[in-house]
Amino acid sequence: MIRDRLRDEILSLELRPGQLLDEMRLAERFSASRSPIREALVHLEAEGLVDTLPNKGTVVAGMNVEEFPQYIDALDLVQRAVTRLAAELRTDIALEKIRHEQERFRATVPAKDALGMIQTNMDFHLAVSEAARNPYLHDAYRRLLVGGRRMLRLYYRSYDDDLPTELPASHDRIIEAIERQDAGWAEQLAREHAEEVHSRFIHFMGQRRTREMSLA
Repeated sequence: MIRDRLRDEILSLELRPGQLLDEMRLAERFSASRSPIREALVHLEAEGLVDTLPNKGTVVAGMNVEEFPQYIDALDLVQRAVTRLAAELRTDIALEKIRHEQERFRATVPAKDALGMIQTNMDFHLAVSEAARNPYLHDAYRRLLVGGRRMLRLYYRSYDDDLPTELPASHDRIIEAIERQDAGWAEQLAREHAEEVHSRFIHFMGQRRTREMSLA
């Protein structure tokens, strides 16, 4: 689908923040009329991935890095709440769904499928949130995860060759805590998970490629 293709290109940062999405050019590219292009852009705007600007058309939504600390604060609080509640309230069916989503996530890691990891990571955490049985927290958590997908792309970039070995283990520990119904441990792991995203993102943003380069 046109919507899915554009979403992948936005999440992979192939389409850059602020880039103009011209309907006519997109119609030519996808060999389609402008009607399905408009429909795709409407869906992407609802997801927060594009913005329609007066007299300028549709552009890829910006990434406000200045708001990252507030984003992580919100993610930390909501993630701890839903993970703790999931440990307290989970059913066997909910636990099985969490495990299923973890296996989907695990399958994307060896191939370094960043877009697949973004989607399956979100599905895993939403399965945890569903186990918490609080629709208000679930909706808030879903909005945070959806809104943070491009930042998560930069997070994955920070791992480079270490990516396959480190990521699934943190999910496995969360599953173990939920299975044991150890709410305190589950909350602690959720906090560590948010802290890992924060530290890796800061690491990525601080990378410099020319520090040791000699121009002599």
